[in-house]
Amino acid sequence: MPYILLIMTTLFWSGNFVLSRGMNAQIPPITLSFWRWAVALLILSSFAFKHLYIQREIAIRHKKFIIMQGLLGVTGFNSLIYLALQSTTAINAVLVNSCIPVIIVIISWGIYNERLSFRQCIGVCISFSGVILIISGGNISTLVRLQYNHGDVLVFIAAVVWALYSVNLKRYPQELHPLAYLSAIVIVGLIALLPFYVLELFSGKTMVLTVNSVITIIYVALFASVLAFIFWNRAIAEVGANIAGPFIHLMPVFSTILAVIFLGETLTANHLQAIPFIFGGIMLTTFRPPGKVALQK
Repeated sequence: MPYILLIMTTLFWSGNFVLSRGMNAQIPPITLSFWRWAVALLILSSFAFKHLYIQREIAIRHKKFIIMQGLLGVTGFNSLIYLALQSTTAINAVLVNSCIPVIIVIISWGIYNERLSFRQCIGVCISFSGVILIISGGNISTLVRLQYNHGDVLVFIAAVVWALYSVNLKRYPQELHPLAYLSAIVIVGLIALLPFYVLELFSGKTMVLTVNSVITIIYVALFASVLAFIFWNRAIAEVGANIAGPFIHLMPVFSTILAVIFLGETLTANHLQAIPFIFGGIMLTTFRPPGKVALQK
């Protein structure tokens, strides 16, 4: 059962990338981010708010942690991804995003002084080579001329933001219920998103209200936000983070298949060249040989 939940979670997150790209002409990026979490909060209000109310004193005591997580995980990451998908493909985005495990290792080393082995250093270099290959479009000279895809760079920044969010979970207060935590960071994230949403509206960018746009909002709110979080945490509770973590690497597989089927995107030679670099680096960086303790994220 936990493995099914993990597969469903990565499928939901992959659908988020593909839908965001497919609907970029109808739903402005900040609008999508705002309404995703507004509807998610509405859903959470039916069963999760009671946990936040009961543990309000714990939440207030850890307000600095919650505010930081809300800004990083809700406001920052999702908005950057949606902005990026205005100008890059879903395949590019998910491949660049897949280097998150490597960035987590680097940040953990920088902030918490976690030991970075020679094997991990090699993995980091290899994985980043794949990311650079995608950002440069297979032509390294474009990096020198600073002619790169704006969207790919935003995805990379988003990956750094999510890595910071993930590393910061080391400070998670164990007495705080997961649903109380989720409700709290969504509230923080929405408050921070509100002024940017208003600015987007005043700039003339508004959502085209259609059946597809409504379905998209419901999907990213219910499946990519609420259910994905619940499934992920339930699975981790049963099998542990070390076993659950590698399932994240199913996202490029699911996203590529969905993007090819629904968006008509194509796998290029550049993608095929970058994939072994990215995933080879991830394997070297995040997986330990049998008999050794696995890397804690």
